Amino acid sequence: MSIPLRLLILGAHPDDAEFHAGGLAALYRQHGHDVKMVSVTDGAAGHHFRQADELRRIRRNEAAAAGDRIGAVYETWDYPDGQLQPTLELRHQVIRECRQFAPDLVLTHRPNDYHPDHRAVGQAVQDASYMVTVPLVCPDVPILRRDPVVAYMPDLFTRPYPMVPDVVLDITDLMDTITGMLACHASQVFEFLPFNQGIADQVPQDSAAQFQWLRQWYGRIIEPRADRYRNELIHQYGSERGGKIAYAEIFEVSEYASPLTAESRARLFWFSRDT
Repeated sequence: MSIPLRLLILGAHPDDAEFHAGGLAALYRQHGHDVKMVSVTDGAAGHHFRQADELRRIRRNEAAAAGDRIGAVYETWDYPDGQLQPTLELRHQVIRECRQFAPDLVLTHRPNDYHPDHRAVGQAVQDASYMVTVPLVCPDVPILRRDPVVAYMPDLFTRPYPMVPDVVLDITDLMDTITGMLACHASQVFEFLPFNQGIADQVPQDSAAQFQWLRQWYGRIIEPRADRYRNELIHQYGSERGGKIAYAEIFEVSEYASPLTAESRARLFWFSRDT
């Protein structure tokens, strides 16, 4: 039996990992690979009526439950939500996490993003990428002999440039799994985000109806990914299937860590053709 791959997802908030890369995480677990998801912040700012101490506890439990849905570890760090900076302290924690988990693949946010916490995590991971191999940086934890491949989770931002679609993944058959993970974050998907978007009156009270509502809501948000990268999906899956894919995840490989070679593509993204 081959050695399982190790996927580390470093997101800014509880629910970022599954919102942006839940399909790849679920696929990794289906194939017996190890997945760890990390929320760098405590998530304690994302609500309109719950207080921070209560919300911090709730969101930590929600994240753990979301990880349990696919058999993944979900860890929540203690940096204050909404106040994250790409500090040396954060960089060192990312370095130590990467060395201790020894991932083959790391996913994170791009350093340009609407949310300052997202940008801070992306910058910290970029700054840590090479340093994981430097012995006198964080000398208390043994170095990695080489960088993992680092890739950015999908977004639709165009400035300073749109995402480069190094890897595309059809997640249509994984939407129920992703929705189940997201549904664990009830304080967000059924409370705060509908309030924030002015659609709180649309959320059903029945749990089964809530699941279907959430699947449709999430689907509407991510549909533009497939439309923007339709050519790459057709290249990956052929014209018949690729032309019909509604839901996809797109990943851009960072230039600041290990390059995506033919060998690493075949290992890490076994479903992928060179796009």
